[in-house]
Amino acid sequence: MSAKIKFPSKPESILIAEKFIEDIRVEAKIRDSVYEDIIIAFTEAANNAMTHGNQDNADRHVEVFCRLDERSEILSLVVKDEGPGFDFHNLPDPTTSENIERANGRGVFLMKELSHAVFFSNQGATVDMLFSL
Repeated sequence: MSAKIKFPSKPESILIAEKFIEDIRVEAKIRDSVYEDIIIAFTEAANNAMTHGNQDNADRHVEVFCRLDERSEILSLVVKDEGPGFDFHNLPDPTTSENIERANGRGVFLMKELSHAVFFSNQGATVDMLFSL
């Protein structure tokens, strides 16, 4: 199974993106406990792409690609923005005392905690999250 979607970087687009993931959940029969991790990690990635990557510019888009390897039961979600990327090697740890109360800075941490693996490419403008179903 594979699917893709492209949406503009505006707040209401997150509803379109979440519906896309919900449709995948139904088609792939993903159980609740795994879906919870997927939707949280995906929402973080999509919000980061719109806000940080595309600078909330509605003329820029976010592309999402989904692939399910039914044999290995691995779901891949790739989120790609049109921004320049970021230094994903040097992110502050949101669990340290100086960062714990910050209002932001947890997105990549959550993606890594909730998925099986996370890979960045395109200087950080593309993130591939793998989920074991």
